[in-house]
Amino acid sequence: MNKNLIQAIKFTLFSLSAGIIQVASFALVHDVLGWESWWMSYLPSLALSVIWNFTFNRRYTFRSDANVPRAMALVALFYAVFTPLSSWWGKALTDIGWNEDLVMIGTMLINFVTEYLYQKFVVYRGMIDTNDIARRAKEKENVQG
Repeated sequence: MNKNLIQAIKFTLFSLSAGIIQVASFALVHDVLGWESWWMSYLPSLALSVIWNFTFNRRYTFRSDANVPRAMALVALFYAVFTPLSSWWGKALTDIGWNEDLVMIGTMLINFVTEYLYQKFVVYRGMIDTNDIARRAKEKENVQG
């Protein structure tokens, strides 16, 4: 199977799991704890999903041994732009009556696409398939091939 397709599938699956974390933590903070503000509920749920997604995608999707502080700093830069923008449009849309769950789903889809492209072409550029998992897979291919 095509390496890029496998990466996209892995990223999708990890993003789905991060999405579950984000939706569940948003619901907990917003609905259970009663935080009325959309963006005050959104920020902690986004942070939890980002940490989850970064950890698994670095290790298993991009199989990178890229410097963790550098990679995290680049992801933080992405979110330094994405978070204010998504908080702004989320508040603006919910203030005019859009359904909060619909806004969250749309925001998550935009995040999914832009973050995949950013991680693949910026964060891990030149450092994909460089970790121990990738090296073992390559060794196994060489032995079998």
